[in-house]
Amino acid sequence: MDDADYDAERRRLVEHLRRRTDVSDRVLSAIAAVPRHEFVPEEDRGRAYADRPLPIGHGQTISAPHMVAVMTDLLEVATGDRVFEIGTGCGYHAAVVAEIVGDGNVYSVEYVPELADAAGERLRRLGYDVTVRSGDGRTAFEDHTPFDAAYLTCAAPEGVPDGIAERVREDGHVVAPVESGARANGLLGRAVGGRSGGSQRLVRLTVRDDGVDREDHGAVRFVPMK
Repeated sequence: MDDADYDAERRRLVEHLRRRTDVSDRVLSAIAAVPRHEFVPEEDRGRAYADRPLPIGHGQTISAPHMVAVMTDLLEVATGDRVFEIGTGCGYHAAVVAEIVGDGNVYSVEYVPELADAAGERLRRLGYDVTVRSGDGRTAFEDHTPFDAAYLTCAAPEGVPDGIAERVREDGHVVAPVESGARANGLLGRAVGGRSGGSQRLVRLTVRDDGVDREDHGAVRFVPMK
């Protein structure tokens, strides 16, 4: 496939997401701007614009585009906002968020050093000013707080780890997949529209001065947090 073919595939993906989700035009524009085929292994580039996760090595995946779109929309960020990502993976989700918040405003940590190195190089080559570190998301970028929002691209088995919500400003959001029934940041949170069922749930925490509010956004499937 050449660049024109990839561009056409990406346009079709955006129209699919427009029909499938109710995310904002800003998020759809970000999806339209990011060359997803550059973030998947060469042998899978023919499937790069299918709305499905794909393997990227080391037991990790690139999330399905609709999930990236939904999670990005839930962050409710704008140009100039500073965002903390836990789980860089291949760098695709960080690139989508960077399209919205702008250069130098996405800080991403990846547990697997090889993925962190490859993602950092890839993002630089494609012109994205994203700060990528290898390390543990529970402690990374503590010297860069507060963030306007944070999100996890891996499922937290015991809820959003302590310390992440504390790194987000009041009224900012944390979006994360968590094990069903898991506690959020050491707190159950005040459930809003919660539903039961499914082994993992996508939640959004809104940081308040007295804790967090928690919303449930349905069943999901992510690789576990390490």
